[in-house]
Amino acid sequence: MRIDVLTIFPEWFEGPFSVSLVAKAVESGVLDLRVHDLRDWTTDRHRSVDDAPYGGGAGMVMRADIWFAAAESVWNDTAPLAQLPDDAVRAGHPARPRTVVVTPRGTPFDQALAAEFAHEDRMVICCGRYEGIDERVHDAVATDEVSIGDYVLAGGEAAAAVIVEAVGRLLPGFLGNAASAHDESFSHGLLEYPQYTRPAELRGLGVPAVLTSGDHGAVDRWRREQSQALTRERRPDLLD
Repeated sequence: MRIDVLTIFPEWFEGPFSVSLVAKAVESGVLDLRVHDLRDWTTDRHRSVDDAPYGGGAGMVMRADIWFAAAESVWNDTAPLAQLPDDAVRAGHPARPRTVVVTPRGTPFDQALAAEFAHEDRMVICCGRYEGIDERVHDAVATDEVSIGDYVLAGGEAAAAVIVEAVGRLLPGFLGNAASAHDESFSHGLLEYPQYTRPAELRGLGVPAVLTSGDHGAVDRWRREQSQALTRERRPDLLD
């Protein structure tokens, strides 16, 4: 799968995308991850990507023409444009892959949506900043608006990293043990059951006897019961 990220801070991703399983997936070819500097599609010497909002108000808004040029270039695998084409701002595009704008007003991101994205061949994630992105980008560039929670961040980079990791780990070959993704929280609408490992005794705290019984059927039943109990206690909304 290929994921392109558009941002004005490409260096932000040098840490998150260079370690752990994401880095291994990129190295092995499971994930084709490309980060692009939105400023490469600007045309002025200051490389400006924002301007004052029409109608007045605090802050600055990211310009639609820059986002259109960048998105179309990435969609079509062309180099950054020296100047914007006359028809840069237009509704829709026949070649656009799944293109996500991360925004507090978007669809809540969950495991089901991650699984849906993981079935795509390509994704583009757009990271906003300042007071947001010109509405025409939401209308004509984005295929999806996604939120990772009911709070506001300084920009979309952290949200993009969350989406990349959640989607990436569902790709075949990303995890060393494919069963890991099958058993974890939210995969079946429930929170994951408690996990234990050595030592069997620690400061008076033990391990449930069923886990050392060797009875795999009993272990499976215990895990299902624990998942249901934890979900009922901590996330009853999932049961609803």
